Amino acid sequence: MTAVRSINQYAIMPWALAVFALVAALLVRPAAANSEQLASYVDENTQKLVQRLNEEKGLYNEDPDAFYREMEKTLEGFVDFRRIAARVMGRYARQTTPEQRDDFVVRFKRSLFESYAQALVNNSDGFEIAVQGARINPRDEDRASVDMLVTTESGDRYQVTYSMYRNTDGGNWMMENVIVEGVNIGLAFRDRFAQEMESRRGDVDAVIENWGDAVASLNLDEEMDKGADNE
Repeated sequence: MTAVRSINQYAIMPWALAVFALVAALLVRPAAANSEQLASYVDENTQKLVQRLNEEKGLYNEDPDAFYREMEKTLEGFVDFRRIAARVMGRYARQTTPEQRDDFVVRFKRSLFESYAQALVNNSDGFEIAVQGARINPRDEDRASVDMLVTTESGDRYQVTYSMYRNTDGGNWMMENVIVEGVNIGLAFRDRFAQEMESRRGDVDAVIENWGDAVASLNLDEEMDKGADNE
C-alpha cells in the first residue's frame, strides 16, 4: 500500500472523486462482458469526469445548490446511493420505516456533496487518475472491482478501488463501495452510523436529522493514517 503523505490537504480527494464518480457521459452504460471492457469503460468516463468538473467550477461557486442537483441527476445512473445508504445503516435499517429510509438516502447524498464537493472542485485540475485494471469475481460474474491510482499535484499517490455490481434491470455496472488506501469507506460510514445510534440512544430520527454533522466530523485522515501505520 502506498504510504499516506500530506494527508491534511489531499486525503479526501480520492473519496470525493468516488462520490462524483463517472459524472459525465453516463447515457450509454455498456454491460462490459469482461474485465478489459470494464476497465476501459471506467477509464474513459473517469477522464470525462475530470474534464466536466473543470467545466463546472463556475457553477459550484455561483450556485452550489444547482451544482448539487446537476451532480445528483447524473450520478443516479451509476452510483447506487440507496444500496450504499442501506449498508451504512446496517442492522439498524430493519428498525426504520420506508419513509425514514427515504429521508436518510436524501440526507446521505447531500452530506457527501456538502462535505467533499469543494475539495474536489478546488483541486480538479491538480490530479491525475489512472485505471490500473478491473477484476470480475470468478465466483460471481456480477461482481467486480476496479483499481485506480490517483496522483495529486504534489506527487502523492493513492490507491482507490471501486466495488461494483451488475444490476439485474439492464445489466449495467454500478458502484456500491469505495476503498481508499485500504480503508473501506462504506464500513467507516457504517461504523459512524452505529456510533450515532448508540450516542443518541437509538433515536433513528435524530441520527438521520444530524447525519450531515456526523459526516463532517468523520476523520478519514485518521482512518488512512491507521492503515499506513499498519503497513
